[in-house]
Amino acid sequence: MSIFATHRWPYVVAAFLAVGLFLASTVQISTDPRPLGSAEDIEALSSRDDLNIVFLLVDTLRADRLGSYGYERDTSPVMDALAATGIRFGRHLAQSSWTKASMASLWTSLYPQRSGVTRFDSRISPDAVMPAEMLRDAGFHTAGIWRNGWVSGYFGFDQGFDTYYMPRGRPPPATVRRENPTVSSVGTDMDAVEAMQEFVRINQDHRFFLYVHLMDLHEYLYDEDSALFGTNYSDVYDNSIRRVNAVLEQILLILERTRMRGRTLVIVASDHGEAFGERGLEGHARAVFRESTEVPLIISLPFRLQGGIVIESRTRNVDLWPTLFAMLGLPAQSEADGVSRLPEILAAARGEAQEIGDEPAISHLDTTWGRRDAAPAQTVAVAQGPLRYVRVPQPGRPLEHLFDTALDPAELKNVLREHPEEAKELRDAVGRYLELAPPWAPAERLQLDELQLNQLRALGYSLP
Repeated sequence: MSIFATHRWPYVVAAFLAVGLFLASTVQISTDPRPLGSAEDIEALSSRDDLNIVFLLVDTLRADRLGSYGYERDTSPVMDALAATGIRFGRHLAQSSWTKASMASLWTSLYPQRSGVTRFDSRISPDAVMPAEMLRDAGFHTAGIWRNGWVSGYFGFDQGFDTYYMPRGRPPPATVRRENPTVSSVGTDMDAVEAMQEFVRINQDHRFFLYVHLMDLHEYLYDEDSALFGTNYSDVYDNSIRRVNAVLEQILLILERTRMRGRTLVIVASDHGEAFGERGLEGHARAVFRESTEVPLIISLPFRLQGGIVIESRTRNVDLWPTLFAMLGLPAQSEADGVSRLPEILAAARGEAQEIGDEPAISHLDTTWGRRDAAPAQTVAVAQGPLRYVRVPQPGRPLEHLFDTALDPAELKNVLREHPEEAKELRDAVGRYLELAPPWAPAERLQLDELQLNQLRALGYSLP
């Protein structure tokens, strides 16, 4: 019985077709069937009743490893092509460097302190109004296909989805195993692509919202076709980004072959980045410096924008759904910390000067999130204008950093002493932020069983 319909579907055929598409991943999409569009077409989206949304979350993708964000390596041809004909947010910030906290903020449009999701056993309150609920009420069929246990339904992430499904993983193909001899995970993002193909086939005559959470990059998986950049830790990450591009290409091909590309919004986003020893740290879910919180956001429309547009303001993942709801002509979530960026988008599409906002942008991580009985230890970053202030907890007095991106793009030089007034202003902003409370009663802590804990440990996290 299909997970997406009440009638039988020859799943083996779907799997065969999807694998076949993937084997052709080195063939780039040669033509783009979408017509040219304009600012007026963006405004007209709100009056259309045929639009679908495909939201692609690439776990662990940092912005500065993509060509469209200035990277010198050719890691991201498909994402770059989407940006070249769509909307790219040039300075975009995730609200945490750990998936669960970051995704809770993205879905609720609230900072972590207000979402209430900051610990390994915390979950989204049932009182939260999630985008999938709002879209379902607006007539969309809603489905989520996910591969990261931190967004499991038992943490509240399934609210509003008609179907919320983790595809059954199969052993990675030989081409992946050859390049990743120590790989232990079962399944790849192609499992999610196959499930997506089935969903689109069944629902192509209905309006839908589809969320696909991809994990191959988090697992550093790549194959012989994407083994282009070397074998050290950082090179393998780049190889994996290149593989993810092949996966995204197959998703776009599914939309094109079902003639749905011209009525679908495609969003490419990420939950956090990854550190490669820039300041003695590697990985994520440990700190909220630039390398683990600066992420891409690309919106590809049902039509092409000549040359694409770039939003120059500092933006945040909490802005994502307010912006999409404004595009669709739907009301935004109440109590949101995020704001719609549609005015900047329309200004850029018209070739007008963008009004550069100066709202503070916050990233937040409780560094003891995975320790059951440990007291909270909050690290918080506030980016405003060219400055980023980062407070790191430690015994006694917190360690403070202030970076000037205009003079130090990598944000490695601490200029706290040179800017005492600005540092105080941002320090006070952190204090005010940590005093905030959720707009609803927080959910009770989840009692995870050993099976659930082991599933999360398999992602590489240390848990009690």
